[in-house]
Amino acid sequence: MAERIDRNVAGDPGAAMQPGWRLAVAIGLISAAALAYQLLLMRWLAIAHWHPFAAMIISLALLGHGASGSWLSLWLHGRAPAWLALRFEPAFAWCALLFAASAALALAIAGRIPFNGLELVWNPRQLLWLSALYLVLAVPFFFAASCFGLAFARHGERIPLLYGADLIGAGVGALAALGLAYLPVERGLLLAALCGPGAAVLVMTRRDVVTVATAVAVVLLALLPGRALAPRPNEFKGLSKALLLPQAKVLAQRSGPYGWLVVLDSPRVPLRHAPGQSLGYAGEPPAQLGLYTDGDALSVIVRDGNPESSKWFAAMTSALPYALRTPESVLVLGAGGAMDVRQALVLGARRVDVVELDPQRLRWVREDYAGYAGGLYRDPRVRVSVAEPRAFVRASTARYDLIVLAGGDSFASSGAGAQAAAEQYALTVEALRDYLSRLTSQGMLVVTRWSKQPPRDELKLVATAVAALRETGSARPASQLAGIRNWDASTWLVARRPFRADELAALERFAEAQGYDPVHVPGATIDPARRFHVLEPPYLFEGTQALLSPRARDYIRDYKFAIAPARDDRPYFGHYFRWRSLPELWRLREQGSAVLLDSGYLLLVAALLQAVPLTLLLVLLPLRALSSRATARSATRAQGPAPSLARGRAGGYFLALGLAFLLIEIATLARLTLLVGHPLLAAGAGLTGFLLCAGAGSVHAQRWLSRQAAHTDDVIVERIRWAVRAIALGLLWQFVVFHVAFIYGAAWPVWTRALLGLLGIAPLAFAMGLPFALGLSRLARIAPAFVPWAWGLNGCASVIAAILAVLLAMAFGLRATLLVALALYAFAAWIWPAPTRPQLTGSATEIDAARGLWRRSR
Repeated sequence: MAERIDRNVAGDPGAAMQPGWRLAVAIGLISAAALAYQLLLMRWLAIAHWHPFAAMIISLALLGHGASGSWLSLWLHGRAPAWLALRFEPAFAWCALLFAASAALALAIAGRIPFNGLELVWNPRQLLWLSALYLVLAVPFFFAASCFGLAFARHGERIPLLYGADLIGAGVGALAALGLAYLPVERGLLLAALCGPGAAVLVMTRRDVVTVATAVAVVLLALLPGRALAPRPNEFKGLSKALLLPQAKVLAQRSGPYGWLVVLDSPRVPLRHAPGQSLGYAGEPPAQLGLYTDGDALSVIVRDGNPESSKWFAAMTSALPYALRTPESVLVLGAGGAMDVRQALVLGARRVDVVELDPQRLRWVREDYAGYAGGLYRDPRVRVSVAEPRAFVRASTARYDLIVLAGGDSFASSGAGAQAAAEQYALTVEALRDYLSRLTSQGMLVVTRWSKQPPRDELKLVATAVAALRETGSARPASQLAGIRNWDASTWLVARRPFRADELAALERFAEAQGYDPVHVPGATIDPARRFHVLEPPYLFEGTQALLSPRARDYIRDYKFAIAPARDDRPYFGHYFRWRSLPELWRLREQGSAVLLDSGYLLLVAALLQAVPLTLLLVLLPLRALSSRATARSATRAQGPAPSLARGRAGGYFLALGLAFLLIEIATLARLTLLVGHPLLAAGAGLTGFLLCAGAGSVHAQRWLSRQAAHTDDVIVERIRWAVRAIALGLLWQFVVFHVAFIYGAAWPVWTRALLGLLGIAPLAFAMGLPFALGLSRLARIAPAFVPWAWGLNGCASVIAAILAVLLAMAFGLRATLLVALALYAFAAWIWPAPTRPQLTGSATEIDAARGLWRRSR
């Protein structure tokens, strides 16, 4: 055994111990567990906080990957390869067990950290709680990544194969997370952690390891039935506030891929959800059950049987289109609790098509609470479809007199800017064009939004509608747009053709009768001083008039909030933040302007600013602690007489790859959501296909290396450059496939569009699996001690990229983000070139010795 290890250390590749199938499967298990844990942890944090906070915290938690690589480099430094050969299996097994144990412990601790993202704008202490939260959540990822780093350091010649097992395992984990999402989120997280003991037993069958693995598995299984690790919703969420009402109780709750759904009843203090309700309505509102998603995003099931319900539904701003004329056919997109559906039927619609994305929410209204809702979905006038609203519209050939864009996203969060980083493809210019194309010649689109002061989303909606009308050929968008407001909400109509005089007269009669203020009525002169609801200055009125005038471009540019039209390439309708307004808002935050700060966006920026120094601290500082002698020797072997430059070039290579890979992955998945029209399928199938194809590319790299009798650095570098060219062609292929499928495949089945999306991704992902595997294999040959460091550097770059991808897409668009990633791949291929033959001077003996050293380094 010692002789075999000695030959391996001496560099005899034929004597190297090759990893068996057990190690490859163990790496796949840990990778699957880590990715499933990551995705489910996002769900856990979305319930406890809000989605943008969850995405940011997960990104920072991945610092564990980078930290593990650096500390492994430090730990392995000074130890002979024989030491790692003898102790690799137990070290791997204990790291896998520590991953499982810390995965459960991190949830218990994170649930007790009093972090509240909405307080960041006025409470600096929340930054400390944020740091504590992401450091706790980084621990499981630290141990998972340590398993990978140990395997790469031990089996340098098989890195592409092991990296391929890592990527393929991650793809399986993404698919498994979709199934685990139907369980309570804490149970799914514990089941993912159970892969840790399994991986430990696969690699190390020693009795003590098996005993500890069994004990850890038993503890995790014992925690499954309990709620000790369940997330507690933020106190500012709608569900948390509703549960403070006397006798309020949860009637039912279900977990699924679309979130944690809760039905709440409050018999003593009834729910009164009625956006735009007229202050002149004096009747008794019908009873309601509240439907909450992830503790927020309230929609309601209205109880049938109240004789006053017709008057109640008619006394909302959303009743405006029914006051103009009675529609024959209505399409309700995103029905939620079906309040908009009942309003349409009560106010005279003869046919209502309902589109709801979440089948569980639909099932509650149609089955579990059908009696409460009066059998609404069993009415012969109602047809129900489970689909993503915009995909349904693109695939449909039907025409409607009225399309109702339900306001679930507008009513989703009481948090300031909590939805800033959320993609909303239903409210882009292209989306409104799709809706207008499905209207009859007399048809209208209606949207209701909460009012904010100063107005943001209402003006952004107007700007988006004006752009959509212009792009559909309208010469006078002002003649096809109308809006009214109450004290709390506004309703907007976008018509297929200019409003008729009788419709405008009906609009003014309706507004006068209900006590609403017209914001824009085509052809009418509105005096902003004569209003029911006085607001000074009248920002919404003035802004609407400006957006409909020739000075719209200047108004959008000069407004204190970002209200430019949202587009499919930048689908962040909830993003209103502008840097130039920050000093004023920050100065006035104690006077109430804190709620105007876009906390979701600022949190992403703060996370990026923290991630950069932490990356330097966790990666470069441990590297400095390595022996300068070992560093110089490793770098000299790699690059000749410039060790610091060589180390910097190698570091730049892996840093650029980490940034580029995740930038492309995140932007591509966002574009795939638009193509498929089904967020769940796009995320699950897209992420699985992406990782599996990248894993196949890495396995191909291993096969290529195995076929080469002498794969010199020159050959590897040329192969890396070939891979970068393939990535560029893959991006071009993806653009072509996505464009063709989106334009011509709108009516195709969702699975067909998903397969087309995967067809567009596959060549790109396959090529993206090559550069990292080849580069890491090259590093393993010339400086094996730095393999875990390179793995960690790549992981830390991914942390930065996870935040940077969203910020880039919000600022410049998804296509620009992909081009930045391509430039990073080109930079990686350039920065770490093949070694060049040194220019030698000196005696003949010295020159011969130097040439021999150069040949051996090759």
